[in-house]
Amino acid sequence: MISTTIDMIRHGEPVGGRKYRGQIDDPLSEKGWRQMREAVGDDCPWDAIVSSPLLRCRAFAAELAKQNAIALAYDARLKEIGFGEWEGKTAKTLMDEDPDILMRFWSDPLNNTPPGAETLVEFQNRIITVWHSILDEYAGRHILIVGHAGQMRMVIRHVLEMPLDRMFRIQVPNAGVTRIRVDGQGDEALPRLMFHGQSL
Repeated sequence: MISTTIDMIRHGEPVGGRKYRGQIDDPLSEKGWRQMREAVGDDCPWDAIVSSPLLRCRAFAAELAKQNAIALAYDARLKEIGFGEWEGKTAKTLMDEDPDILMRFWSDPLNNTPPGAETLVEFQNRIITVWHSILDEYAGRHILIVGHAGQMRMVIRHVLEMPLDRMFRIQVPNAGVTRIRVDGQGDEALPRLMFHGQSL
């Protein structure tokens, strides 16, 4: 039976700190670089790396691939969910305008999409399509995806067959590593969450 292992790491802290960044292309801060390097350490068990093209992911992916002579690919489908008019705003800014806005979004994101944002269904279709593409292309190998909290939540939700509107109940720390092992292929595949939000 073919067994495929996919590790996913969220980017470290970007310049500008915590906010609804979405697809704004901020680079990693010094702290963010440190978080990612410490999360991986000297361990590099991967056969290939696939990264979001956003700078907070791609810069570290490029460094790691070069240092370890690992194949690296970028896939635009791995970008973070687009937050529309929320992009660049902090949680405080949003709640100053409407104290309940974030609770409504977290509790029922399907019916409280930010203005101009990518819908959760659109995001799901994008992420699960690239997830299956990666599983097909790298079947039987050990791969690292360098990505975003939203992308990781969506994959975990899919693997655990959680309802779509529950995905924001999953916390994803900066530079947290999640491992999923998939035994078999196609409709018969059995995915399992091995660990979440850790360092290697």
